[in-house]
Amino acid sequence: MASVYDTLLERGYIKQVTHEEEIKELLEKEKITFYIGFDPTADSLHVGHFLQMMVMAHMQREGHRPIALLGGGTAMIGDPSGKTDMRKMLTKEQIQHNADSFKKQFAKLIDFNDGKALMVNNADWLLNLNYVEFLREIGVHFSVNRMLTAECYKQRLEKGLTFLEFNYMLMQGYDFLELNRKYGCVLEMGGDDQWSNILSGVDLIRRKESKPAFGMTFTLLTNSEGKKMGKTENGAVWLDKDKTSPYEFYQYWRNVGDADVEKCLALLTFLPMDEVKRLGALQGSEINEAKKVLAYEVTKIIHSEEEAEKAKAAAEALFAGGQDMSSVPTAAVKKEELGCSITELLVNTKILPSKGEAKRLIQQGGLTINDEKVTDMNMIITEENFNDGSMLIRRGKKNYNRIVIE
Repeated sequence: MASVYDTLLERGYIKQVTHEEEIKELLEKEKITFYIGFDPTADSLHVGHFLQMMVMAHMQREGHRPIALLGGGTAMIGDPSGKTDMRKMLTKEQIQHNADSFKKQFAKLIDFNDGKALMVNNADWLLNLNYVEFLREIGVHFSVNRMLTAECYKQRLEKGLTFLEFNYMLMQGYDFLELNRKYGCVLEMGGDDQWSNILSGVDLIRRKESKPAFGMTFTLLTNSEGKKMGKTENGAVWLDKDKTSPYEFYQYWRNVGDADVEKCLALLTFLPMDEVKRLGALQGSEINEAKKVLAYEVTKIIHSEEEAEKAKAAAEALFAGGQDMSSVPTAAVKKEELGCSITELLVNTKILPSKGEAKRLIQQGGLTINDEKVTDMNMIITEENFNDGSMLIRRGKKNYNRIVIE
């Protein structure tokens, strides 16, 4: 009988595991409690977190219990993993606000009713620790020599690693120990950049409790060139519809590279694998059908079927030169704000982050207004550029924005 381990392996999630045979057997024979940590450093989760939410959903569907651990305590320090600079520190109020936003987003994929999943905050135990006791109980089990060989610290050592950040691995290890003691949690999962931190927790439980504990990391969501997915010229692709509209979200997936379609369908949708392979094998212009399925399925999971339908209709209407603009990201300007250059308008309406970005786009021939290519970066925008109070901006081939006059 196939277990969730086989599902995760077949769909391409698993990158590294601490004890492969034991984990396979455990997931097949028992219903376990596992956890994934999320640092509440923003007020929305993004596409990188989405992959981890999918893993939690697959695990829960097979009867295992997820714990979404919010790093309310660790966020006050900042995780050095994958970072060359030190993270900014947040207040308790900011962290709480972010945590509340996360729970709403988790609930789209994970059932928290009747204790089927838990959301826990490590601030509950980290913020009241006695430092000397912590060092005596936990610090004694960590070798500094070994910690310094960890990838997450190596990168930071070149710029300067603070003692504050050096504590992070101890705290993450201690989180696993606490969750093991309180909830019987035996498996920590996370992105592959967390491997060193996960190992430290597995090792700590085995030393302190003389009990088995396990770790598993997932493939990071990267494109065929190895770059992290989920970034656009406007920044991260967020799961909050106020930060990334359902239409923009849909368009992001509609425009992924041909080589990335099958991987994204496997990791980010619940479509059966034979259908994923069928779609992934499409060639030439037919691959666009697979991209439409990907965009629709992912938007449906995060924003609802209704929003996915609206985004799909808007994308098709725009592609066919139709007039349905209801789902296109829209910014409003007052009449008196007109008379500025196109580059200023794009920055003022937050369509692009900087004038430099706008100038580059125009130089590369990637900007059109109402289907006419813009060649002059000093072009002055007046009411004449609007049709019935509306102007359609296209960046590149498929990114649309609309500006309306208030």
